[in-house]
Amino acid sequence: MAELWPWIAIAAAAIATYAWRGLGVLLAGHINPTGPVYQRVGSVAYALLAGLIVRMILLPGGPLATTHLADRAAGAVIALAVYFLSRRSLVLGVAAGTLALVAFTLARFG
Repeated sequence: MAELWPWIAIAAAAIATYAWRGLGVLLAGHINPTGPVYQRVGSVAYALLAGLIVRMILLPGGPLATTHLADRAAGAVIALAVYFLSRRSLVLGVAAGTLALVAFTLARFG
């Protein structure tokens, strides 16, 4: 019986995961995308993303912690500027911010 427990745990995790996905598929057609619930969920998602970005700038972890706050903040400002100047191109904004952070860090430590 002991050798069955890992398989039981995997099956339980799969059922829990796919049950929520199935419920989402069933309910997706009944959600009004202009309704208040949908707008609330979107607002919370954007707030969480903004919080994570601020945390990465102010309290970084891993290799990002070795960079200076000014370099991270300047990279974020450049990323936002390029994003808005390029007609909201997320790819260009992220690329510009990343390249700016790398350039500032290399100039400081290189």
